[in-house]
Amino acid sequence: MIFLYSFIFCGLVCLIGQIILDNTNLTPGHVTSMFVVAGAFLDSFGLYDKFIKWFGAGACVPITSFGHSLIHGALAAADDKGLLGILGGMFSLTSVGIVAAVVFGFILTMIFKAKD
Repeated sequence: MIFLYSFIFCGLVCLIGQIILDNTNLTPGHVTSMFVVAGAFLDSFGLYDKFIKWFGAGACVPITSFGHSLIHGALAAADDKGLLGILGGMFSLTSVGIVAAVVFGFILTMIFKAKD
């Protein structure tokens, strides 16, 4: 049953994103940023952890989870190291994903040519 819940959650995130793209003049970058902020907002109030509990990996895969990870790491580091730990805490949970995106992006630009 958890697979079905994961699929439904990810499908709803994609559906909301597609509806926003189809009915507004926003670019995909705007929608992505909105989802990151929404995930961060939900985690600020402790709601995103409940989504992860209910929907499992389905809540960890979409872009909303990146916002959750940023805020979650920042709040955990703020508890340990105070105000100065916030920036370091943000990147402690997300550094692997950021580095992977940069490295794979570089590799793919070396393989493929951009279209005009």
